[in-house]
Amino acid sequence: MEMRQSLPLDCLISVFSLLHDEDLIRASTVCKEWCHAAETPWLWRRMCLQKWSFCNVSQLLSDTGTHSWKAYYLRRSHLEMKMKTGRSCADYTCKSLRGHKGRVVGFEYLVGNDGCSDVWKQTPVVCSASTDGTVKAWDIHKGVNLWSSPAQSPMQDITVDPVQSVVISSDNTGTIKTWKAATGEEMACFQSGSSKTTLLSFVNKDSSFLMVGTVLGSLVVLTCPALSEVSRHVVCDSFSLNLLRSSPDKKWIFTSIVGTDDRLCHSLPVTGCCAALFLPSQPARLAVIHSDGRFNYNTLSVFDLTMKESKYKKETQAQQVASFQVALSHRSDVILEARGSSALLVTDGNHLKVYTFKGELVASFEDHLQPITALCVDSFRVVTASRDLSLRILTWRNDPEHGLTLESQYHLLGGSFTRSRGFTNVACDYSSIVGSVESVDGNDVLKAYTFDF
Repeated sequence: MEMRQSLPLDCLISVFSLLHDEDLIRASTVCKEWCHAAETPWLWRRMCLQKWSFCNVSQLLSDTGTHSWKAYYLRRSHLEMKMKTGRSCADYTCKSLRGHKGRVVGFEYLVGNDGCSDVWKQTPVVCSASTDGTVKAWDIHKGVNLWSSPAQSPMQDITVDPVQSVVISSDNTGTIKTWKAATGEEMACFQSGSSKTTLLSFVNKDSSFLMVGTVLGSLVVLTCPALSEVSRHVVCDSFSLNLLRSSPDKKWIFTSIVGTDDRLCHSLPVTGCCAALFLPSQPARLAVIHSDGRFNYNTLSVFDLTMKESKYKKETQAQQVASFQVALSHRSDVILEARGSSALLVTDGNHLKVYTFKGELVASFEDHLQPITALCVDSFRVVTASRDLSLRILTWRNDPEHGLTLESQYHLLGGSFTRSRGFTNVACDYSSIVGSVESVDGNDVLKAYTFDF
C-alpha cells in the first residue's frame, strides 16, 4: 500500500495563506495535520489585518485572555453580516428610550463598541439633553435610564469627553455644566454669558478642553472637567459661532457661521460656508462647501492647513488641493461627511451623493421620501436619518472602476406618524444605532437598534 507523505507544516501554512476564510475552515476538517495548520494564529491575524486595517487590531487580545484571532474574525464577520442584512428580530433588537418631557436637542455615545477588543463585551451608554432641562444617561442594550440630572433651564447642546468620563451640557441661559458619567453628579459650572452656545470637546496631549462658540462670535476655551477659562477670542463679531470642528492631529480648530452670514474666517478664500469637516485620515485637511455666487450651485473646496514659523511669528497657511462644483437644491440642510480621504458624502434634501476627492460623482441615492436630517459614517456603513421616520443603512464596497462607493441595503423604521414627526438625529457605534424621534406631543424619544453577536 502506497503511503502519501504530508507537506511540512510551514508549506501547509504558506498554501493556506492563499485561502479565504470559508475555504480555510473547510480545509481544517480534512485531517489532523491540516487542522493544526489552519488553526495557526498568524493566518487569522493576517486576515483580520487585511479586512479591518482601519482598526487598531494590535489591542485585540489585550483584554480578552482566552480569545483567539480566529474567534475574533468569525465573531466580527458574523456581526457584519447581520448589520448588512438587517432582518428584524433575527439580526437586531429595538428599544424605545422614553423619559424626556421635551425636545431632544442632542445626544452622544459616552461608551461604545469600537469594533476592536470591545467586540467581545461592551455595554453602550448614550447621554441625551432635552428642552425639559435634564441630561440623561441610557443603557441602550437594556433600554433603561441610568441617571437623570436635576431639571434646569432648557438645554441647547451636549457633548462628552470619553477619556475623562465626563458629560458636558449647555442651556439657554449660557450655563455650562460638567457631569460625572457614572453617576450624573454635577462637577463644575461656568457662566458663558451667551444665550446660545455650541460645544466641542477637545483632547490634546492628555489634556482635555472644551471649545465654546457663542452667539456674539467668540470662541471660549475652558479646561475640562473644571471649566476654568483658558482663553477667549472674537472670531466673528456679533454673529453666532455655530460651527466648530477639530482636526485629527488635534492642532487645528475650525470655526464658522452657518446660515446667518455670508462671511467665513478670513484665513480661507471662500464665502458663504454651509458645511465643513476635517477629513478623518489626514492630519489637517479641511473640506468646505461654500457659495460660488450662482443659483443652485456651490463649490466644495479642500485645503491642507499648515503653520509657517519664523523667528518672530507664526503664520497660518491654507493650500487648496481640490475644488469642484456641487449642485444643491436645499442649501440650508446640507450635511458633509467623509470616509477616509477618498470619499466625500453630501446630503441635499432627500438625496445622498458620494464624490471622490477629485469631484467625480460615483453614487447617488434617493432612498428617503423626505429630507435627510442627519448622517452617521464609519468604516463599514453609512446611516441616514430622515423626516420620513426611517433610517437607511448603506454599506461600503470597492468598485473596480470608481473605487470606494456605497450599496443601499435596508430601512429601519422609527414608529408611526400618528405619534411622531420623523428622525432628527442619528449616531452609531460599531454594533448599534441610536436615533432621536420628534414626537407629536413634544416628548421626544430615542430609538436604539442593537445588532446581536
